[in-house]
Amino acid sequence: MSAEDLEKYESEMELSLYREYRDVVGLFSHVVETERRFYLCNSVDVKVRSDGGEVYFDVTMTDAWVWDIYRPARFAKKVRVVTFKDVNVEELAKADLELPKDAF
Repeated sequence: MSAEDLEKYESEMELSLYREYRDVVGLFSHVVETERRFYLCNSVDVKVRSDGGEVYFDVTMTDAWVWDIYRPARFAKKVRVVTFKDVNVEELAKADLELPKDAF
């Protein structure tokens, strides 16, 4: 497989992932961003923890969808993320969930 073939494959996978996102975004109420992933979910709980002076975040999500082109199954009943990096959580208003009609 050439580098060009691999790049084309990854571009097609990203487009497919975007289309899936567009189809499912209306099912969720929260967006969660971590250093490694982007999630849509219906429930999120963030706990700030400390262990030996180090502060970290313990994030639990239920009914989640994961933005990851290499995951065969992007829906998960429960997700737990433990990270020392920033976590961004947003509650989406229904108007925020509408995508532009001319997108792709």
